[in-house]
Amino acid sequence: MNGPDRGLSRRAFVRSAVAIGGASALAACLQREETEDVPQAALSPEELPDRQHAWNEFLAEDDHGNIEPPEHHLLLGLEYVGDGPADAEDEREQLETAFQTLEKAYKRGNEGLAFTIGYGPAYFDRFETDLPESVDLPDPEALAPIEDPELDEYDALIHLASDYGHVTLSAEEALQGDLEELNGLEVEGTLEGVFDVAERRTGFIGRGLPADRQSGVSGIPDSEPVPDDAPMFMGFKSGFRKTQASEDRVTIRDGPFAGGTTIHLSKIRLHLHQWYEQDSRDIRVSKMFSPTHADEGLVDGAGDNLGDSSRIAEVGGDAAEDARRGTVGHAQKTARAREDGEPIILRRDFDSTDDDAAATHFLSLQRSIADFVKTRNAMTGSDLTDGSISSRTNNGILQYIRVRNRANYLVPPRGLRALPAPNSESA
Repeated sequence: MNGPDRGLSRRAFVRSAVAIGGASALAACLQREETEDVPQAALSPEELPDRQHAWNEFLAEDDHGNIEPPEHHLLLGLEYVGDGPADAEDEREQLETAFQTLEKAYKRGNEGLAFTIGYGPAYFDRFETDLPESVDLPDPEALAPIEDPELDEYDALIHLASDYGHVTLSAEEALQGDLEELNGLEVEGTLEGVFDVAERRTGFIGRGLPADRQSGVSGIPDSEPVPDDAPMFMGFKSGFRKTQASEDRVTIRDGPFAGGTTIHLSKIRLHLHQWYEQDSRDIRVSKMFSPTHADEGLVDGAGDNLGDSSRIAEVGGDAAEDARRGTVGHAQKTARAREDGEPIILRRDFDSTDDDAAATHFLSLQRSIADFVKTRNAMTGSDLTDGSISSRTNNGILQYIRVRNRANYLVPPRGLRALPAPNSESA
């Protein structure tokens, strides 16, 4: 954060601070953001839903009922360094106290804080007991012949989200034992001696935020083509209410982790030079939605005019037929993974400029990792490449993305979120 910051908008400055992290970034962020209006919790921890992933009722909505996610996001990849976890009651109490400190310090939602902690296969490998059959948590793997990602092996993942950058930074500092007070409350409990932060990833989502961060970023043309109304770097709205699974649909129903869910996390590098400098607007619409969307002029700007649905179900056409004709859309392909007409994953993804490179952290919730794999296979479209399209070219947006990392996590219900064991008897 050294040197003058003239020329940076407030929002760009705050996102830069979140990406850098640490005490100096937090101090700089506090100077730029309004801090006095961040509310403490309206509910006690005991009054919050048992589902960690129950965010939607606390998040803002647009005029069409679409969820508006928090603007700032922080992912902390954790390595377990404690003595347990088979005999770790003190550590469990320490962690639960830390999480309740966050829940008391900030109102749940955009204007405060939303967060989850999930645990990876590497964490559960410490136990002699396997996870129950009701939990599908395989090791991450490459999911298409065209990718060769690094497979994350972190023990746990914390996801922090807020409309205020200083809130995510403050929560991070508190968890690591570097703050004595959090939003007016004494900090009790930290990660110290239990988890080390091995990696941090940051990002943002929302109207105008990608345009504000496109300058000098690898993967985006120097012409700064990202539209001002776009919530993500590729220029279009996502997360329509009717294209998202409900929180009920992604919740584990049975077994000791009933009320939990799973996370799949991908880090995806974006390569948007052709997307913006060679492809026409109609081509981009065709590849993101469907050829029919382009032919009929259904998408204005970023797509806010579509309301609460991408309209794929109504006008998306036949993916195989469109592929034979030369182009198939991303949304058109992924819609084939629906069950009984309903989506099976809940996306909470966001863009990033970590390492000064345009990327998307694709974070999805689903009852079973198999649901994500089914959706990704539909997006890959290997069954559509016999005709005019290839494994990448004219095959949705695959030509413009490269998967760099993959990871899977179990997000337990809140009662089991501090160092869970694989079964209810030992949890």
